[in-house]
Amino acid sequence: MDALDRLAEPGLDLLARVDTLLAAGAPEGHRLWPLLRRMQVLPGAAVREFLELHPAPLAGAGHAVRRLIGGYDDTCAMLADPVAWSGSAAAAYDEARGALLRHLDEGPESLVGRLESTAGYADALAHWVEGSRLTLARTLADVLRSAEAVTVYAATRPGTDGGPAGALAAAEIAMRTLGVLGVAYDGAETLLRQWAPSLAETTWRDRPASGAPIGGTTRIGH
Repeated sequence: MDALDRLAEPGLDLLARVDTLLAAGAPEGHRLWPLLRRMQVLPGAAVREFLELHPAPLAGAGHAVRRLIGGYDDTCAMLADPVAWSGSAAAAYDEARGALLRHLDEGPESLVGRLESTAGYADALAHWVEGSRLTLARTLADVLRSAEAVTVYAATRPGTDGGPAGALAAAEIAMRTLGVLGVAYDGAETLLRQWAPSLAETTWRDRPASGAPIGGTTRIGH
């Protein structure tokens, strides 16, 4: 449980009240409007969805992907073992073997390179989630002790109609909350753009240029 989890209950209660007040409309010309148009969601619902994001599963996925690399290393070691035969068939085999080794583990476009990139992307996402949750938790802590929170609670008591003061306070809290989430989602999109080239599907980059001629001599042993 992190700071955001600990603040979830009081934070969601406050934001549910904010959503109720904003359902009647935010103040005209308020800076919240561009955020509402962009995010297409009220702050309570947005935070509720964000609470489902946790860094641990992403970090675990990165570790699981890295464990796969060992199998590729073993395969490459087997392919790299010298063979005690010679001749045209042996030369063709060596050529094919070299191409396969390059495809498996040579450079960022190899299979191992793509695995390492996938694991790195998972790690970057885990770091993004962890940092974003901490920033959101700090924002919730600030708004929970703000004067606007007091106004929102007063405006949502039974028998009250909210009024302009309640709507303005709700808009201020919503603006701060959605602003943080907007920055967080911008960060996620930036990560995707940065990592996308390294996550593209890898293809077979080269093929043996020649085949074994028919009728050649193959010698086994030295």
